[in-house]
Amino acid sequence: MRELFGSEYADAYDDLYRDKDYGKECELIDRLLRSYGSASIRTLLDLGCGTGSHALPLAERGYVVVGVDRSENMIQSARKKAAGQQIDGNATFHEGDIRSFQLEHSFDASLLMFAVLGYQLENTDVLAALRTARKHTRSGGLLIFDVWYGPAVLRQGPSDRVKSIKTGSGQILRLASGQLDAQHHLCRVDYRLWRIEEDRLTGETAETHLMRFFFPLELNLFLECCGFAPIRLGAFPQFDREPDETTWNVCGVARAV
Repeated sequence: MRELFGSEYADAYDDLYRDKDYGKECELIDRLLRSYGSASIRTLLDLGCGTGSHALPLAERGYVVVGVDRSENMIQSARKKAAGQQIDGNATFHEGDIRSFQLEHSFDASLLMFAVLGYQLENTDVLAALRTARKHTRSGGLLIFDVWYGPAVLRQGPSDRVKSIKTGSGQILRLASGQLDAQHHLCRVDYRLWRIEEDRLTGETAETHLMRFFFPLELNLFLECCGFAPIRLGAFPQFDREPDETTWNVCGVARAV
């Protein structure tokens, strides 16, 4: 798998997604855990945790969270944030590939948030990531994930977008350009990133992210092959709404069987 989230992009990550409502998403995760959990849920495995923006608010809610990400830069950022928030060890972070990562204990639930499953491009990658989740989720435990929804992606298609984020000493500019590969259920997104401080260019980087999108029956098959029973697929973050061709993101809940 290609290298993503290099140091320049990882350093800018939290600024770029400052407008993403992680708090609201964690409220939804908490509600889904309570609504669909068959027993008390306390321990969570956050696969593809990034900089810990889901793990840390969930830890503040009392969950014990273990985060895993293959980007060393992202894990370092997550650990730094955890140290600053002083959450009494309720969140720990490990560098590792979610397709093969192993711990010696299981969890009450596993998470694959912020389209982490979409970074698994081949069927073998998707299955490996879901099998890691199943291996670490106790029987009866839950899996919660979000992905790009195929019907909406095909209907709407990707578009070019420019994002400008003000920082304490300047701004970050990001250009995102998308290209669809419908045959392989992939969207190629080319990112160019510029960091400007005091009217001077201080950093520049470019990355290409390939993202897979999914269809409901396809998701069900992947889940069932890996030991999960699908429960519900809803719009994200408006989970109570049914997905349709306007719903680029969906959230799924499944139970380990």
